[in-house]
Amino acid sequence: MAFITKKFKINRDRPTIGVTGPDRGGGVAWVFTSLAVLIAGGKPVRITPSRPRTADGLQGLIIGGGADVDPTTYQQENVIDEYLARTINEPNRNIFQRVGRFTRWLYYPALFFARKLFSRSRKHGSKLDRDRDHLEFQLIDQAVKKNLPVMGICRGSQLLNVYFRGTLYQNINTFYLEEPNPTSIFPVKTVNIKPGSKLAGVLGVHQLDVNALHSQAVKEPGQDIDIVAREPNDVVQGIENVKQEYIVGVQWHPEYLPTHKSQRRLFQVLVQHARQVEVQIEDDDMQEALSSPRAEALEEMERQEEEMMMSELNRNL
Repeated sequence: MAFITKKFKINRDRPTIGVTGPDRGGGVAWVFTSLAVLIAGGKPVRITPSRPRTADGLQGLIIGGGADVDPTTYQQENVIDEYLARTINEPNRNIFQRVGRFTRWLYYPALFFARKLFSRSRKHGSKLDRDRDHLEFQLIDQAVKKNLPVMGICRGSQLLNVYFRGTLYQNINTFYLEEPNPTSIFPVKTVNIKPGSKLAGVLGVHQLDVNALHSQAVKEPGQDIDIVAREPNDVVQGIENVKQEYIVGVQWHPEYLPTHKSQRRLFQVLVQHARQVEVQIEDDDMQEALSSPRAEALEEMERQEEEMMMSELNRNL
């Protein structure tokens, strides 16, 4: 692929924010994430393995979650029933509060069907997206070297931890022995935020409800990584780097929660930091980065994922 080496001036008004994703699938996540960046005052640029674009220069980076998996696998009947009960049947609400909650009740089913319509399913046991892993790993490396703001979403948060030499739980179901692990685009999990952390300052709260679309999580934090958000059962939901200006990772998907002010703040603060950067990622930076060997930490992460997928495949045979 040809790379353009022209330098672009840093845009203080509407900084360019790279948003990573897969070549196939991930379209709905891109639409919602790009909309969140636009509303926050940034210019979103989609980056995939076949289009490692930095033509405008990147002042900030969002490492997105995995490709869209069939949304029907995310919606457990008990989760939907519980959410609808909480949304519609809550007492002591005035008419304006009820209308607002009813609007949100309409939003989540609409999002569910949009993801079902536009997603491209990937069955368990499918091959790993090694090209995407390498691309994102190198983008993180460039962002760290240039002190750019970074946010990891879901698997992006896990990849951030791996970059800083941390480890992952490949399957978190063992944390949910007394009750099932809810997986849903609805905000069905309660997360506690560490007081005094950057994440707490951004969100403006110390507890909030989030959605859940993951089966892996951070285990041991990497170098200079602090765990700043957990579920009551200690599953990690948020991390941040204590040495870098602004590198945070959240296990949930804030792009699917645009009606929540605290979730919009994640994108607003990222864009604010992007306006202050002194250097940015250019095409020639990425050309050099992508030609470098694959990182050992990345190879180990993919080896563990492959072993887990093979184990699941054998159990299902």
